[in-house]
Amino acid sequence: MTRTAVVICPGRGTYNKAELGYLHRHHADRMDLFHRFDALRSEGGQEALTELDGAERFSVSRYSRGDVASPLIYAATLADAQALAADVEVVAITGNSMGWYSALAVGGALSPENGFRVVNTMGTLMQENLIGGQLVYPVTGDDWRPDPPRRQEVLDKVAGIDAREGCTLVLSIDLGGMLVLAGDAAGLDAFEAEMPAVQDRFPMRLANHAAFHTALQAPVAREGRSRLGAELFAQPAYPLIDGRGKIWWPGACDTEALWDYTLGHQVTETYDFTRAIQTAAHEFAPDMFIVTGPGATLGGAVAQSLIATRWSGMVDKSGFQARQSENPLLVSMGREDQRQFVTR
Repeated sequence: MTRTAVVICPGRGTYNKAELGYLHRHHADRMDLFHRFDALRSEGGQEALTELDGAERFSVSRYSRGDVASPLIYAATLADAQALAADVEVVAITGNSMGWYSALAVGGALSPENGFRVVNTMGTLMQENLIGGQLVYPVTGDDWRPDPPRRQEVLDKVAGIDAREGCTLVLSIDLGGMLVLAGDAAGLDAFEAEMPAVQDRFPMRLANHAAFHTALQAPVAREGRSRLGAELFAQPAYPLIDGRGKIWWPGACDTEALWDYTLGHQVTETYDFTRAIQTAAHEFAPDMFIVTGPGATLGGAVAQSLIATRWSGMVDKSGFQARQSENPLLVSMGREDQRQFVTR
């Protein structure tokens, strides 16, 4: 008996200290794949992924860089997707932010090598330019129950700061119960100074993150399009759900339009991860949602996105936890206690 699943690919910020060694620990049998990626890295004089993953020590300054974090996350994601058990029937694939590039490869719209070229090129361009920054701010309480007035209050503040002369601040990623905001230094500083602290952690500035999914990234998008041609893209083997909630169907996909979205809108406009998850739930009604590794931080955003649409009768965190205890709806492969349920 098969189990239907939507596969979700994580973005930046998911390869941290606990994930050091992830490729060697979980995918020693896929070293040939990783060495092919190493060869592509060597063409640009970049350090091998296998060496980065096999290092003895982790440092935020090194591993949060776009030209290091992005390819490591991609390699872990792709290998995890390839390790799914035979009884897992993938019905659709999506991802968060950089995870869209990984989703393209997992779904067959990019070959493993071409997917790596896209991820490594864009991660390197982001790092070299490092235009603006990002921060995270919650718009739900600890119970994960949707709070529309609070969300609107935060968005109104963002719009007000953005309207000021010399400030840029916009919604970068709609991430379940969190909003990822992006802008220039003045915009980010203003938000941090004027919004109340939450849980002694937020607003949380993200290290080595540029102003992803904003117009500030237009130069990066242009350079990416000049280096990465539409010929890299092919018909996907599985339905792909992008950062607008649009579905790209196998056999009916305009690959040039897919290229245009990936290196255009996806780079310079808001990424609506919440809508992508809700589209996946409503259109494909899977038995479960599988978040590939590395890391397990994206699970909360997936659950919050489902709660916001009252999926499976869930209205808050306790309802989600009760549903999980009965028959797991969400599996995070980055968690040692969960990956065994979906791997062969």
